[in-house]
Amino acid sequence: MGLIKAALGAAGGVLADQWKEYFYCEALPVDVLLAKGQKRTSGRSSNTKGSDNIISSGSVIAVADGQCMIIVEQGKVVEVCAESGEFVYDSSTEPTIFTGSLSKSIPAVLKNIGKRFTFGGEPPKDQRVYYFNTKELVGNKYGTPAPVPFRVVDQNVGLDIDIAIRCSGEYSYRVMNPVLFYTNVSGNVESNYGRSQIDGQLKTELLTALQPAFAKISAMGIRYSMLPGHTTELAEALNDVLSGKWSELRGIEIVSFGVSTVKASEEDEAMIKELQRNAAFRNPNMAAAHLVGAQAAAMQSAAANEGAGPAMAFMGMNMAGNAGGMNAQNLFQMGQQPQYQQPNQNQYQQNQQMPQAAQAAQATPTAPAGWACSCGQAGNSSKFCSECGKPQPQADGWVCDCGATNKGKFCAECGKPKPAGVPQYKCDKCGWEPDDKANPPKFCPECGDPFDDGDIVNN
Repeated sequence: MGLIKAALGAAGGVLADQWKEYFYCEALPVDVLLAKGQKRTSGRSSNTKGSDNIISSGSVIAVADGQCMIIVEQGKVVEVCAESGEFVYDSSTEPTIFTGSLSKSIPAVLKNIGKRFTFGGEPPKDQRVYYFNTKELVGNKYGTPAPVPFRVVDQNVGLDIDIAIRCSGEYSYRVMNPVLFYTNVSGNVESNYGRSQIDGQLKTELLTALQPAFAKISAMGIRYSMLPGHTTELAEALNDVLSGKWSELRGIEIVSFGVSTVKASEEDEAMIKELQRNAAFRNPNMAAAHLVGAQAAAMQSAAANEGAGPAMAFMGMNMAGNAGGMNAQNLFQMGQQPQYQQPNQNQYQQNQQMPQAAQAAQATPTAPAGWACSCGQAGNSSKFCSECGKPQPQADGWVCDCGATNKGKFCAECGKPKPAGVPQYKCDKCGWEPDDKANPPKFCPECGDPFDDGDIVNN
């Protein structure tokens, strides 16, 4: 009787599992990370006696936006689909006569009956469909139960100290690798896997990672009071710190990190403000301005002193000024020194707008005016060297209208062609050249030699 029952159970189970299944998942609520897929059956359906956790070949799985579907067979992930739409599972190990040709499906079905018979009529396999919530999961509150160290670096005043701060806010995360999450976190579940099962652990690890994340933020020069404006950098720093546990182990990443409040202790805040205020007084102009303001306030208080009288009050002020040894005038004089002078704004803008070539020319010392002799003496202004007495060397070639001396047929400076048929005059005795080289005077103004054809240097 046992063998007959097993044979009937195997045959009936295989025939009941011939129907294709349609799996779907309703909209996943915000507190659910994973849900098991459901088979759609109704009063009109004939697929009511099929085995649980069996997916026939050719079954359809619907995937919605914000979801990722995986198919697990015998405890191993065999299919993954994160694209919304219809997914057809045509590689199932559970054959059916409704898929493929009958010549291949009928022998496969009979073989499956024989296999189930050896297991007493039960299917020797487990196939499941799971849906993951891949949307951004918001509203995760956090708060530091104890102060967290934060390094304060201020290059302007040379400040580098460690303080303790408290902060609170919210963060969001999402499942970015469903296979890792299933393998290392959830595993096979009967129905759902909620956020409440893992949020406590995530919050503890997040608060632990805040300290190294704050260290990275402070190294970037961001002050603790400016943290609400740099939440993007803070989220990236937290992802870097938590990548080993969250991303690589659980397939989770932080999407955004919000800071609602950040507060240091009153002692630390007072200390930072005092150090910054004192550092500002290293500039004599700032110190003098503060001293003038303090003296003006003291004068007002002294004038209003009716008990001792204004005269006694001003006498006390003079004694205090003499004992201090420094007054505002001395400080202002110190502030006039170059190292304390601020650059002129107009000059700064002019330097910024000046071309680089002009700036370089302005910064480069110019050579002395005049001509340089072969003996090394530069800056000669007369026609003879002031050091050795040699005459000024005469340039060969023709002179263009732009003033450049050339040897070729075109001016190397402006590109004009060499004048044709226009004589260029230069005194053959003293070397004097007229400004209008084509129309010289009748006599050289330097030596008195008359200009003739012998004074023409080119045609």
